[in-house]
Amino acid sequence: MRFFSLLTAFVLGLSGAASALAQSPAHERMKTLQADPAAQQAAIAAGKKASFFCANCHGDNGIAKTTDVPNLAGQHPSYLLEQIRKFGSGERKDQFMQGLIKVLNDEERAQITLYYASIVVPPAKADPEHTKQGKVLYEKLCARCHGPGARGTEIYPRLAGQQQPYLQKSITHYRDGTGVRNNPLMAVSTAGLKNPDILALSHFLAQLP
Repeated sequence: MRFFSLLTAFVLGLSGAASALAQSPAHERMKTLQADPAAQQAAIAAGKKASFFCANCHGDNGIAKTTDVPNLAGQHPSYLLEQIRKFGSGERKDQFMQGLIKVLNDEERAQITLYYASIVVPPAKADPEHTKQGKVLYEKLCARCHGPGARGTEIYPRLAGQQQPYLQKSITHYRDGTGVRNNPLMAVSTAGLKNPDILALSHFLAQLP
């Protein structure tokens, strides 16, 4: 019963988050830019310039320089914008990220989001021997939320093309409850995974385009 209570609270929280996202000034500005192809292209160009400080960790093209941070390239724009908002408000904790994002105005946040969302993600390195098992696990446990191609949604992040070590570490944290982010659905989905399962799943996701 406790699990279902947590799950219900989590689902209601997602509904509230989606509603808040739709009402945020930055999100409304992003939608306006997306409705005008010329304005969107100008915003993408401006976002590339505005994101110069992100490149130190996330790379010039949104592909992370180290396995400690995620790729931003190809993320769903609404999902990415919501994470920017959360860091800015302190809902997500990272001293470095919070300090940088607080100086961005709504226009810059929308521009940076559109820039990263526009980048085509190259598949990361992976071991083909693990991908078959990983595919089965993904379709069983993950596709319902992250999508059939693991490209993410407004609420859930893109996993396709992330670096394999980052994925392996993140999934392990969710399974063990040792990460800084808690998610009842992720805890349940990963609870039964053994280390070889996580390895296979991470290799499968990494090689997706």
